[in-house]
Amino acid sequence: MDSKRFLTGLIIGFIALFAILAGGIWLTLLVLVIVFYASKEYTAILRHKGFLPSLKIILASSLLFAALAYFDRFDLIPLAFTLSALMAFMWVLFRGRQPYIANVATTVLGFVYCGWFPLHMIFLRSIGEDCTTCAYPAGAGYAVLLLFSVLVTDTFCYFAGSKFGKHKLAPVISPNKSIEGAIGGTVMCLLFSMIIGLAIGLPWYHALILGLLIAAFAQIGDLCESLIKRDAGVKDSSNVLPGHGGFLDRTDSYILTIPVVYYYLQYFVETNIIMDLFKGLF
Repeated sequence: MDSKRFLTGLIIGFIALFAILAGGIWLTLLVLVIVFYASKEYTAILRHKGFLPSLKIILASSLLFAALAYFDRFDLIPLAFTLSALMAFMWVLFRGRQPYIANVATTVLGFVYCGWFPLHMIFLRSIGEDCTTCAYPAGAGYAVLLLFSVLVTDTFCYFAGSKFGKHKLAPVISPNKSIEGAIGGTVMCLLFSMIIGLAIGLPWYHALILGLLIAAFAQIGDLCESLIKRDAGVKDSSNVLPGHGGFLDRTDSYILTIPVVYYYLQYFVETNIIMDLFKGLF
């Protein structure tokens, strides 16, 4: 199982790295594949709980978000969200199956959690694409930093927890995770993000803050997926990835981390929108 896990992880890592560096249609296709399988696994988990989220609406909404992202029509995102939420309500209205409220809520959560959040990787990669003299845009470096920092966090949380873990981090949600493992993963994530951050020209203080954000939200994302599975009484989201379970199991640490990293970089590093807002208030 360990050899299968290693080989599967290695293949996924190479594919993800290629897609990030290539950008464009390659990254969009990779994200859409992840969104497709994650959405299928999500709806299967929720049906195990007795809820009936609409996979068709989740996928249609995610595809709409991806198209707008690919063609840089961010001005239409609020419209897309509104239409997606309306479709969720209409689906429940005409389908007429209980539990009504839960079906609407889990459908909306589905296209946010499985679609909108992961699609921020396309937004992240697009940062700095207007630079005509750069071999790679700044977003490619940011995406690589994110990709490997989350991987380092997951890896060292596991190793530190296995060797030193004594105090449970979240005993009800995920009994195998420990505070010692969380600290070990965080320390290594900080070190790695500082090294990669400096290599891509990111000021040390931004690299440090990114390391803290990535370590925190990678572990929170992992716990959130564990919470969903435990509530539904499911061990793995699927068995499509040998040694890793399903796509949700493999990407849960990224789902919440990607948008957090994107918005931090966009509004604190690339622009001064937030700082200008505070200056305007005070």
